[in-house]
Amino acid sequence: MSNTVYEFPLNEKVRTYLRLEQLFKQLHSARDCSEDWQFIHFFDCYFTLLELLERIDMRTDILKDIDNHEKNLRLWAQHPKIDKEALDLALQRILELKAKLKSSAKIGAGLKGERFLLSIKQRFSIPGATCSFDLPNLHYWLKQSDKAIAADIDRWINEFTLIQQAIEITLSFLRERGRFEEVEAVKGFYQGVADERNDLIRIHCASDSNYYPTLSGNKYRYAIRFMLFEPDELGQVSVDKAINFKLACC
Repeated sequence: MSNTVYEFPLNEKVRTYLRLEQLFKQLHSARDCSEDWQFIHFFDCYFTLLELLERIDMRTDILKDIDNHEKNLRLWAQHPKIDKEALDLALQRILELKAKLKSSAKIGAGLKGERFLLSIKQRFSIPGATCSFDLPNLHYWLKQSDKAIAADIDRWINEFTLIQQAIEITLSFLRERGRFEEVEAVKGFYQGVADERNDLIRIHCASDSNYYPTLSGNKYRYAIRFMLFEPDELGQVSVDKAINFKLACC
């Protein structure tokens, strides 16, 4: 049986973190690009990421989370059975990242001198406006050597290195906070109560049984409804049988 994990945030901050995590993964795939259309996708993703980071005060939230990680690690250090070497390495990484974030410039500040990026950014908000007659400078760049293109991409991606590392650490701590437990959705429906520490609901279930989970709710209460990917012969779109799955409240 094939299985997958679905993740549902319970607040806007974690929702943003997950979106950024996905955008970072898409960005880094550009290092394997070889076709023009793949680079177009890279720029589209890059400008989406830049716009998202410009709209929110990400560094403030991230620094608060890192402070909490530091406090938790120092608390865990008092446990007699803890792996002290691993904990010290994690704490050192947290402290170094915290210091770099506090002394770093505003996210995206290093791109102000990138005339090429600024000259093509606005066009990417227009559907299909990346043809050679729209952006001849982009198509000039696409014909540069592989080495020159790779150097540009690395420089542009590195602008987000600190914030990406911080989000990776934060989401890692968050996911490890919850442990999967077997539960049952009666007639495809399950309702749960979240405590004040819960920020993320993770659902581990079959991915080859013609159903998928949806979640509604907030930081206090949530409901999971399993939906049919393809309606049944009666046109039913929601599952009407018991579904066993694994649930983690993080």
